[in-house]
Amino acid sequence: MSSCPVCGHELIEAANFCPHCGASLAKMSGDTTRVIPAVIEEFQLEDLADEDVAAVEALPKRSALLIILKGGHSDGRFLIDADLVTAGRHPRTDIFLDDVTVSRHHARFTRDGDLFSVSDENSLNGTYVNGELIEGPTALRRGDEVQIGKFRMVFFANQD
Repeated sequence: MSSCPVCGHELIEAANFCPHCGASLAKMSGDTTRVIPAVIEEFQLEDLADEDVAAVEALPKRSALLIILKGGHSDGRFLIDADLVTAGRHPRTDIFLDDVTVSRHHARFTRDGDLFSVSDENSLNGTYVNGELIEGPTALRRGDEVQIGKFRMVFFANQD
């Protein structure tokens, strides 16, 4: 029997992970597969459809817009105009995203002055900003891509 190089727990011979600490026991060889994260380019206002550009330019002060790029109703827009806006599959969330890849109470958007952030609400599939899984409140900038379940959206805040 072998033991885990991280915690010393005894292992069965065919183990790929330590059942005690979760350490990977895969032997590094030429056959190892690694995931390479996608490169997310920042969206510019001119990359959007004319009606989306008009909606962004007409945003009231201290508000923001999420524009759906992919998933669900791909011509959808969601206004963030309160200090707390919830997103999820529950019909009472502020941003209703009706798909099984979205948790009932998936994420929350917060506004503090002119700054906006997003937090995951312990969802099953996580919340991503620019392709990165977020682990706490994450500041949002103009052109950031937010992914909740299969919904990919771009964030634009009022510039005034």
